[in-house]
Amino acid sequence: MIDFRYHLVSIVAIFLALAVGIILGTTLLQDPALDLAKRTSDELTSANNGLRADLDALRGRQAGNDAFIAARTPQMVASELAGQRVLLVETPGSSTNVREAAQQVLDEAGAKVSGRVTLTEKFLDPESKGVLDGLVDQLKPANMVFPATATSYDRAASLLAGTLVTNDPAQAGTANTATAGVLDAFETGGLLNVEDNPAERATLAVMFAPEKPFEGETAETLAGALLSVADGFDAAGGGTVLAGTAANIALPGDLIGAVRDDGEVSKRVSTVDTADMPMGRVVMVYALREQLAGHAGQYGIGKGATAALPAAVTPSPTPSAQSGS
Repeated sequence: MIDFRYHLVSIVAIFLALAVGIILGTTLLQDPALDLAKRTSDELTSANNGLRADLDALRGRQAGNDAFIAARTPQMVASELAGQRVLLVETPGSSTNVREAAQQVLDEAGAKVSGRVTLTEKFLDPESKGVLDGLVDQLKPANMVFPATATSYDRAASLLAGTLVTNDPAQAGTANTATAGVLDAFETGGLLNVEDNPAERATLAVMFAPEKPFEGETAETLAGALLSVADGFDAAGGGTVLAGTAANIALPGDLIGAVRDDGEVSKRVSTVDTADMPMGRVVMVYALREQLAGHAGQYGIGKGATAALPAAVTPSPTPSAQSGS
């Protein structure tokens, strides 16, 4: 029989083996593991510092480029839009800073800003479609006919565009008597706000995209509603440029992305996704000039952009030259 002393010796041997293993593990294995961890940490720290240095260098280069473009902008855009009137259209969530900077460059390009229209959240509220349809039916001129497939936003965009822009240089700066009362009715209904006198019609329009994409189940529907507005203004005037930033173009509900993804609208409406940069505001002016020549393009650095800026276009006569004055 195996006596108690055998069991005791076996147990002692097991614990001795465990102790030897622990000692070997803490002496022979600890140093290599710690050394590996330390080397990995040092490498990650070094890589992180290198990336930070690269980022700082890129930021410095970008700041230098922006400063150069900003200083040269008056010369780069001088007289590009002489004789043109431009309407500014702000959307819910668009940047006031981007709009103000763009307006300054438009002034430097020789354009006159006819006024500003700010679409409200109520304009986009699905529950307001009945109000939109009612106003359009009540206020549209008798000769304004909509396609059978036109949505509430298509109809509202056509009516607003007919009130605010024109493709006839001889009518620029004058009100459309056939749509008298449209702006007042839309403003009273809380659908938009007006600044200056946009009823004195413009020849071109710049629409500012929301800084952030719409979210939720209705995101693409809301972006599509504003797409209808941009397309409506382009059809009624000498051209429309949608200005914004490239941050969210790849996301559903982004207005610039919606235009670029629409094969038909993108042939007519131009987009600039660098409007928060001095370079982008110069491109905006060139894109408006290109619109006057009957062309459109998608410009910037985000998804769907086809070039950084338009190719050179032959300047078209200014409205004053066309009217013989």
